[in-house]
Amino acid sequence: MALGYPIPMLTFRPIRPEDDAALAAIIRQVMPEFGADGPGFALHDPEVDHMAEAYGGPGAAYFVVVDEAGSLVGGGGVAALAGGEPGVCELRKMYFLKSARGLGLGEALLRHCLEVARDLGYRRCYLETLTGMDQAMKLYAKLGFQPLCAPLGRTGHGGCDRWYAKELS
Repeated sequence: MALGYPIPMLTFRPIRPEDDAALAAIIRQVMPEFGADGPGFALHDPEVDHMAEAYGGPGAAYFVVVDEAGSLVGGGGVAALAGGEPGVCELRKMYFLKSARGLGLGEALLRHCLEVARDLGYRRCYLETLTGMDQAMKLYAKLGFQPLCAPLGRTGHGGCDRWYAKELS
């Protein structure tokens, strides 16, 4: 999907193996900006270095965001919630470099991920975040995510202190 003028040309597409190193670098750069660099955060997930493989199987999809020059500036995806009930997916590793924030791209990519989740047969989408990611939480509320009192599943992300879910029907 391409965004129109006056936004710089940014598009998103399915992840490819050659994207893995650049995407891992983005995740490792962005998460510490929000204090998410210690234990219990997605930054330390083994899949960070092999995202194309991790999201290449059934029930999963990941999209990278590229600029006019073809450089990655972010990404996001969905997959089954680890340790969750059937029919529940998790929004995973949706991060953008500063240069790609505030342009409406997060909303466009999130809407796309939710549509893909529906197409994959998921009934509910769950996500985890943390205090301080205020713009992200505003977006989640805008798109109908409801706050939860406790985490779902077994993601291993004990550093997160905010949880949301949205029905996909």
